[in-house]
Amino acid sequence: MPTADAPLRILIAEDQAMLRGALAALLDLEPDLAVVGAVGDGESAWRALQHLAPDVLVADIEMPGLTGLELAQRIQRHGLPVRVVIVTTFARSGYLRRALDAGVGGYLLKDAPPEQLAQALRRVHGGGRAIDPQLALEAWSEPDPLSERERQALRLAGEGLDATQIAARLQLSHGTVRNYLSEAIGKLGAGNRIEAYRLARQKGWL
Repeated sequence: MPTADAPLRILIAEDQAMLRGALAALLDLEPDLAVVGAVGDGESAWRALQHLAPDVLVADIEMPGLTGLELAQRIQRHGLPVRVVIVTTFARSGYLRRALDAGVGGYLLKDAPPEQLAQALRRVHGGGRAIDPQLALEAWSEPDPLSERERQALRLAGEGLDATQIAARLQLSHGTVRNYLSEAIGKLGAGNRIEAYRLARQKGWL
């Protein structure tokens, strides 16, 4: 149980400077919470995690370089003893499902009441979870159909890369990339790769 003498140590990873500052100011009002760092991208967060060793990481999803979900997956792979809470604008079941698979303990929306965040951090630090019940229900009712390679190829296609450029980026053959894109389009019932990208992004599967 954190106290004023031994507060919960928090690292914030948020690419919007104004929101990053607001989150830090909000959490520092709580006597049992202490913001030990605040960074603006995923790779900086990864370095700060190892340097500062916080108890809880509060991360946005869409950040430059490394998304909040990719950061949580890396933390899980390396077994870092830090709990992760995602704070995002995206109420997408696909994002939540991938976050849970990566061991994330909390998934909050940015329009939630501010007092919920501090309570969620304490709960997650204590081993519990803090997730919107309706969003959790949606996450398990519609499974993510994409494989990791299909997801990577579709994400790059959505950025405007053609199959040859995607193949070079992923170090795969041109034919393999075309197969991944065809599979993704078929699984999503889309008419083409751009439609598939938009649908997958809307669902939070990218």
